[in-house]
Amino acid sequence: MTWIVAPEPFDTPDAYALRRSYYGEVAGRYWRRAATRQEIDDGLSSDGVEQLAFPTGEFLVGRYADEPASCGGVLLLDPATAELTRVYTRPGQRGTGGGGILLAALEDAARRLGATRMVLNTRLDLVEARGLYVRQGYEEIPAYATGPYMEIWYGKHL
Repeated sequence: MTWIVAPEPFDTPDAYALRRSYYGEVAGRYWRRAATRQEIDDGLSSDGVEQLAFPTGEFLVGRYADEPASCGGVLLLDPATAELTRVYTRPGQRGTGGGGILLAALEDAARRLGATRMVLNTRLDLVEARGLYVRQGYEEIPAYATGPYMEIWYGKHL
């Protein structure tokens, strides 16, 4: 089976469903219980995803065997720095190589926007994501932002 990753508006039905799955998983892991439909709706209602469109960013969807299976976005923080955000692969497709393909496509998107460096923040409990970032050449960096869900920061020169 093959992965295909391409830019897609953040509000298509497939992109929206992936964003809901992403938020449900990361919120549920943080709260140590399943996120409710209302909590997911509330989280998505003001998440700033509209910035993940040209000229400030881009959103990508990955398909595995023609089914929507992953997503991620890049957001320009300044003319040279892009932030990796909303990186997600559905559990059933993890371990198929799609994470590396998605990150490479997101890095290409950041380059198209003019970035020469990618940064990201995540939580310590998201060990699968952290492992993926390190395998793809990201290194721990000092905090570039603060917030309640930011525990570790990574960066990579593109």
